[in-house]
Amino acid sequence: MRQPPRPGPSPKPRRRPSRALAVLAGFLLAAAGLAAPGALSTAGATPPPKADARAASPPVLTVKGNQLVTADGTPHRLLGVNRSGGEFACVQGWGIFDGPVDDAAVKAIADWKANAVRIPLNEECWLGTANIEPEYAGAPYRSAVDALVRRVKSHGMTPVLELHWTHGQYTGNSSGCADVHASCQKPMPNTRYTPAFWSSVAQTYKSDPTVVFDLFNEPYPDRATPTNDQAWACWRDGGTCPGIGYDVAGMQDLVDAVRAAGAKNLVLVPGVAYANDLSRWLEHAPKDPAGRLAAAWHVYNFNACANDDCWNRTLAPVAAKVPLVAGEIGENTCAHAFIDRVMKWFDDRALSYLGWTWNAWDCSSGPALISDYDGTPTAFGIGLRDHLRALDG
Repeated sequence: MRQPPRPGPSPKPRRRPSRALAVLAGFLLAAAGLAAPGALSTAGATPPPKADARAASPPVLTVKGNQLVTADGTPHRLLGVNRSGGEFACVQGWGIFDGPVDDAAVKAIADWKANAVRIPLNEECWLGTANIEPEYAGAPYRSAVDALVRRVKSHGMTPVLELHWTHGQYTGNSSGCADVHASCQKPMPNTRYTPAFWSSVAQTYKSDPTVVFDLFNEPYPDRATPTNDQAWACWRDGGTCPGIGYDVAGMQDLVDAVRAAGAKNLVLVPGVAYANDLSRWLEHAPKDPAGRLAAAWHVYNFNACANDDCWNRTLAPVAAKVPLVAGEIGENTCAHAFIDRVMKWFDDRALSYLGWTWNAWDCSSGPALISDYDGTPTAFGIGLRDHLRALDG
């Protein structure tokens, strides 16, 4: 989901290296220990709270058939919210998160009976590229993200780290901006930074398998490439993709980067058409030596696949083979009739979903769940809140 614009500094242009040099440079950055386990700077960061004695630690999740399961084989659903901000505030030059992420703010999420929080990220901020203000780049950014991860865990919820905004200049169909930098949604990840980003994240959290990785927010190579076959090939294999003017990192490249770092964490892999189309996901799914992949899907009332007929035709076959997680559900009506239907379809099949978004925005301009960070719901958010509490009861 696209965020409302905020003012920010003018980006600085960068030269794009060749694909081979980009991939090599990316892995050298990670190998150099950009964010090795235990190497996150804590300077200036607020320490996370001690774990709430009443909250169980989030489970280590793996895959068994088409289910997410805990270490003892118990089926588990991810049910919760998105916490937007980490993808855009830093690149716009005014912060790291949008709104509070202290213990009280995270507890308010847990009070809705959520068990998962998806945290969108920005690859340039994580890697600390030169166009990002130093106080929001590299070690300070990674420390702030890690503190939020630990707060989420302290309240018994699963952190889902998701790559939302990436480098790469795209001005084609459905372009979000003309900027080469990670200041809007791009149709696909890039080879210059994205493998390095995931290698670094994987190095950081490979010893903490309770953290889930969501590879890329909403791929839309189908808006750029001439055919559906080319779109799905680009999605999986990357390289030179018709209509996209930068070297693309495919989903297989990103799975490989995570596993090469030694991380066996659960990985979510979204489809095309802004993650709303999973029709050929099974046919093109990347290979995972760890066997811990789930399909990620997004739906809003304005998407193409937004009715039971489409879900039965395109989602049900995927859900029969692999775990399915709706990483974003929402509607732009400032009401909840649409997500009520989505949640019922997913509940009937014991599947996972997370609402967009836990930010105190005006829900008439986008799907905002809350009007205050104390957890006061909007007319939209009350539907998700009451539903999660009813499931917990």
